[in-house]
Amino acid sequence: MQEKYEKILYELSKKAYTNDEVPVAAIIVRNNVIISKAYNKRHNKIDPLSHAEINCIIKATKKLKDWRLSDCDMYVTLEPCSMCREIIKEVRIKNVYYYVSKEKVINSKTNFELINNNSSIKHSELLTNFFKKLR
Repeated sequence: MQEKYEKILYELSKKAYTNDEVPVAAIIVRNNVIISKAYNKRHNKIDPLSHAEINCIIKATKKLKDWRLSDCDMYVTLEPCSMCREIIKEVRIKNVYYYVSKEKVINSKTNFELINNNSSIKHSELLTNFFKKLR
């Protein structure tokens, strides 16, 4: 089965390459059936979120009509970036298999800072009440 996935990923990566995209592709599999497949479209869509993994996740969630993919595995050509890793965790994908390790580290100068004031309390209460209502 894995050999079949490798061929599909390579063909998708070549398609991305041909379209002047970074040649990264992903597939999501459930019970040995491919649920979705995608490749990078970040440059052509002018969309920083259009990584192969995210495109693939969006297709899978629409097909399965559920944002939870806990019974699915992902195969991807390149080790997922930190953004994709977090989304993969959020949708609860069981296993991620990749073929190439990522060596490039993005040197971001973005600063994150917690604002702690009266508005923080209001936002916190709203979130707490929302989740209490769900349970």
